[in-house]
Amino acid sequence: MFCKNCGSSIDDKAVVCPKCGVPVGEGYVKKATDKSNPIAIVGFILSFFIALAGLICSIIGYNKAKNENRDYGGLALAGIIISLISIFLVIIIYAVSCNALLSMADYYSLIQIF
Repeated sequence: MFCKNCGSSIDDKAVVCPKCGVPVGEGYVKKATDKSNPIAIVGFILSFFIALAGLICSIIGYNKAKNENRDYGGLALAGIIISLISIFLVIIIYAVSCNALLSMADYYSLIQIF
């Protein structure tokens, strides 16, 4: 923990700050815990460029946010949604283009018969 008066680091069991002598009872601030979730941020960014990698990272980040009480759970959820939409659009575009190529191949094969 840290002394509220001078900001120096003090032992958790200390009664007074060894640097300034202020009683610790009311004059300290506990060190903030790190609640960042970098994998959620990476997943969100990757979801725009590499959808599958973004989906995987976002799922991991979402689970960390949920299970370990970390921040950026909403960002990880947004990464999951964007990745799924991107993957779905790629599948639709691929299916439509394959269908168009097959219909063109059928058309040209019919022309060659006649």
